[in-house]
Amino acid sequence: MTTIKVKDNLIVDLSFNFGLAIVEFTDELQIRRKFAVANQLLRSGTGIGANIWEAQNAESKSDFIHKLKVAAKEGEETEYWLLLCKHSKNYPDPEELLEALKSINKVLNKIISTSKRSFANNQNIQ
Repeated sequence: MTTIKVKDNLIVDLSFNFGLAIVEFTDELQIRRKFAVANQLLRSGTGIGANIWEAQNAESKSDFIHKLKVAAKEGEETEYWLLLCKHSKNYPDPEELLEALKSINKVLNKIISTSKRSFANNQNIQ
């Protein structure tokens, strides 16, 4: 998987590069005429990064958290489609994508939990 640095932000870079890898993987699925799975995986797999990217300009801390939670949900859906590929005959191996997704989920969940804690602490101060 090629790595491109688009911003000085780990989760943005991880999700962007994952999106690129998903595009390549879904191209392979389409060559193999696996159109339904390719379309679903393209949407959810690139949706992770799109929501994370959008969160960078959130209107508030709660909006930021919400957008990251949507990204996390997209990650769950993406894992589902990748596991279907992994366990289906005549599909390319998604193991590298599953490992990358695991890393994204760890970072994303840490950011969400830290942001929630920070948001709750700020609410108690005001």
